[in-house]
Amino acid sequence: MRNNLSASSRVDAGEAGSELECLPYSVQHDDEGMCLLVKMGPHRILLDCGLKDISSLAKGLTKSGRGASSPLPADLVLISHAHPDHARGLLALHKAFPKLPIYGSEVTSKLLPLNWLDQDPEEISQFCHALPLRSPVEFQDGLVAELFPAGHLPGAVAILLTYTTQQRTYKLLYTGDFFLSNSRLVEGLRLEELRGLDLDVLIIEGSYGTSRHPHRRNQENQLAERINRAIADNCSVILPTPALGLGQELLMLLRSHHHFTGRDLDIWVDGAVATGCDAYLELLAHLPPSVQNFARHQPLFWDERVRPRVRRLQPEHRAIVGKSPCIVLTDSTTDLGKHCQLDTGPWLILLPEKIDIKVNKEYLAPTTVESYLLAQHSDGPGTTQLIHNLRPQHVIFVHGSPAYLADLTSLEELQNRYHIHSPAAETLVELPIGDTFLQPAAPETNYEGELTELGTIITITLPNVITTDPRWRQFADTGLIEARWQGEELVLRGLSQRELLNQNSDRYTWTDVDCCGTCRHQRGQRCWNPASPLYNFKVTLEGYCPAFEGLSNPES
Repeated sequence: MRNNLSASSRVDAGEAGSELECLPYSVQHDDEGMCLLVKMGPHRILLDCGLKDISSLAKGLTKSGRGASSPLPADLVLISHAHPDHARGLLALHKAFPKLPIYGSEVTSKLLPLNWLDQDPEEISQFCHALPLRSPVEFQDGLVAELFPAGHLPGAVAILLTYTTQQRTYKLLYTGDFFLSNSRLVEGLRLEELRGLDLDVLIIEGSYGTSRHPHRRNQENQLAERINRAIADNCSVILPTPALGLGQELLMLLRSHHHFTGRDLDIWVDGAVATGCDAYLELLAHLPPSVQNFARHQPLFWDERVRPRVRRLQPEHRAIVGKSPCIVLTDSTTDLGKHCQLDTGPWLILLPEKIDIKVNKEYLAPTTVESYLLAQHSDGPGTTQLIHNLRPQHVIFVHGSPAYLADLTSLEELQNRYHIHSPAAETLVELPIGDTFLQPAAPETNYEGELTELGTIITITLPNVITTDPRWRQFADTGLIEARWQGEELVLRGLSQRELLNQNSDRYTWTDVDCCGTCRHQRGQRCWNPASPLYNFKVTLEGYCPAFEGLSNPES
């Protein structure tokens, strides 16, 4: 533990401060991309390269005076995932510095070429070397990297960097874009894989600031319901989307949601979104087991036999698209006017929230433009949950509008526990690590669950990790709960044995009597003692059996 180092092995915080630094070339405040240079001792690691113009990397060589001894802008490059804002500068970087090694996950290495569809794929060398997941790789003496699945997109990873000196070990985690929840085609980041890393620095995205989002399934249902109403009103729907990630998620939602399954409806997929679907098909073995199982029974995307029909939009189809209600998935950069023609019906254009997609306002057919939420990043509570699980000394917020990042950095629950940074581009962040840093106590954890309604039965499902809290035994003692409204929130609490016995004093006046009502194996008026002949049967509280065991502490 950091606090238990002997005096002889302690490193003064001021002396250790030079060991860790972060120089952001770009922090994705708008659409300038992500690119960070991290220094760990003598090692320089470039995290992502989403720059449209990499000239700032070359300038860095001159500014630092490293031109002769270190002709490269970094020792190596690690890529979190294949989205353009994290990867579009890589090809130019590789051409400018062909000896600079570039690494990412295996899936990311296969998706990267989709960033340069205007170039001949054969001319794009496989410059990204694939690294295994959850397997430490030593790049240089004392520098180790390990990749963990981060949700958000197939192949997306959080990157753990470990730098070891004779005095101590330094750990830095870069989340890239992360998502805690499972989506249709990607499993969410697993907190249990990262918990207990003893981090010094966490570089984390804050795309959604402190916003709180509905549950993922609720988001999907709201979107499906809006599309369903549009189709019922004889209106076609266009969904402009980035080529990778959201487009494929939307397609799987439309294929499997009950509003559309079996419906005589065409779903047209256009341009780079269709190319992204083809890329996913090549990666089927890397997708979640549920997706692989789906693909065993029917095609994952292209299927003209099963309704709704999913079809690649070819030039010869344009004459019929929109003549009857349909759904079109197309590139976020496409001119939508080519679909909304005079001889087509009305159109509903649905734009994803918090993704800047500019649409042409001039259409021949009548159109309505609305937005929807189908989150690809964790919201505010998810962001703080990850931070509190990792409990680093320093937290650096990147990737998000300055206003959203300011909302996060101003949270008292973070300011009181961590050193918070939200740097602008070209602003060096020094990260002094003190061995006497008092690791903050973990705050109360929020547990996300799901609510299911079936007829008159409501089921609330919570994760198993909640039972590790010592308070769970008392909460679940009787197997019964009480629910009440507190403003707009529904509050649950467990009912104790004593409360049950005292709920009706006319009936339960025998608290000192040996009976099922005072037996510690009775919960919910059912016997849970395997040694009892009444085991698993419903019992009357005044009943009794030879296996009776009284409550050890009826006052608790």
